[in-house]
Amino acid sequence: MKIQSAIAALVLGTVLVSPVFAQNSQQTKMADCNKQAADKKGDDRKAFMKTCLSAKPAAAAPMSQQDKMKACNTQAAGKKGDDRKAFMKTCLSSAPAN
Repeated sequence: MKIQSAIAALVLGTVLVSPVFAQNSQQTKMADCNKQAADKKGDDRKAFMKTCLSAKPAAAAPMSQQDKMKACNTQAAGKKGDDRKAFMKTCLSSAPAN
């Protein structure tokens, strides 16, 4: 019975906390947009805020080939010979995990 109570508490906690994280990110976005719109007034400010608040976060820049090589080398630590060659080939040809 204690395990079921613990699971129920965990699920309930997760459900209650999820909106808080979403709210905090929205509040942060609102604060950032407000700072950027400090010099704007009236309809100009409304239009800017609408655009700013509906904008998606900027996508991370793609990893350069040199950065990819460094990351793959780090992950390949401890591998030797054919094992390392095979890993590096796969790692370097795959999409970067940003």
